[in-house]
Amino acid sequence: MKNYLNFESEIKNLEIELDKLKDPYNQEGLSEVDTQNISKVQKEIDSRLKDIYSNLDPWQTTLVARHEDRPKAKYFIDNLFEDFIALSGDRFYGEDQSVICGFAKFENKSVLVIGQEKGEDLETRIERNFGMMRPEGYRKTIRLMKLANKFKIPVISFVDTPGAYPGVGAEERGQAEAIARSIECCMELTVPNISIIIGEGGSGGAIALASSNKVIMLENAIYSVISPEGCATILWRDPKKTLEASKAMKLSSKDLYDLKIIDEIITEPLGGAHRDKDLILDNVRSSIRKNLDFFLNMDEEEILTQRKNKFLSIGRNQGFISNSKSSDNLLMKTNIIDKFFNKFSYLKKYLIYFLLLVILIVIFFVSL
Repeated sequence: MKNYLNFESEIKNLEIELDKLKDPYNQEGLSEVDTQNISKVQKEIDSRLKDIYSNLDPWQTTLVARHEDRPKAKYFIDNLFEDFIALSGDRFYGEDQSVICGFAKFENKSVLVIGQEKGEDLETRIERNFGMMRPEGYRKTIRLMKLANKFKIPVISFVDTPGAYPGVGAEERGQAEAIARSIECCMELTVPNISIIIGEGGSGGAIALASSNKVIMLENAIYSVISPEGCATILWRDPKKTLEASKAMKLSSKDLYDLKIIDEIITEPLGGAHRDKDLILDNVRSSIRKNLDFFLNMDEEEILTQRKNKFLSIGRNQGFISNSKSSDNLLMKTNIIDKFFNKFSYLKKYLIYFLLLVILIVIFFVSL
């Protein structure tokens, strides 16, 4: 059974009518399919979908990003990659079912795949903790990202989470530290790291895996520091002011692309990714292929520098730096002496020992 959002009531009625026209034998007095009427209703559905989805407000976009039928990370992993081998455990505490990790082949190229999985039905959603990762989940991804980096294997992440799990047990096991370590690990990788936000990209739970060379969003996905309900509760003390919060937060793919926080928007089928999963698969596949090819001729240092400059440049385009395109503005200024000692860092230790010795000798002679 299809699931409809509250602003899709007209679409629901038309599709019910279309289903009846396609199966007329359940109705008395009809014995053949009215193809002309079917075509007319289908065109009406397409027209209404185009009108609705070309004018979505940020809150409606949020609802589409959370749609029950929207393709999840497991769907993309199963259909985009070959020879996927799932790996489990963080080697500290246990396994986190809310994130799927493993090595696979993408068009005969080895990749590490990470996917935050919400689940398809109530049973799997509870098992997957609704996509909210615990510390052991982040530590598992850190372990595998370091392994991929060691063997020069690119990392591809599918981000879809309302946020990291805020439970007492997670906090006791170091949730904040695990997220921080995950961000640090992502930023230090010398292999290409591509993140695709396929649904919700919520809070630190998302940025822990989206600190990547390329951050890509599906057209109707969202990416924000907090949920609209949480923002409305904090700012207006009214969780119903979700529309105002959504507009203020600039959480849609178009807003984030204009702010240069993300690098690319993947177009969705008319009516959302859940209406044509084959098409969205093709679009995501093309994007992954294009972005992997982008880093094909880059060495490790260039990949690392590209990622650092990408994040350092966020927020500078309309800020106080006039020439924001120059990467020189993003580099730490060092003088000649610092550069010399950075190159020969072991000399620092001996210089400190020498200075201490001189000071002790001076003190000794002064005391005499």
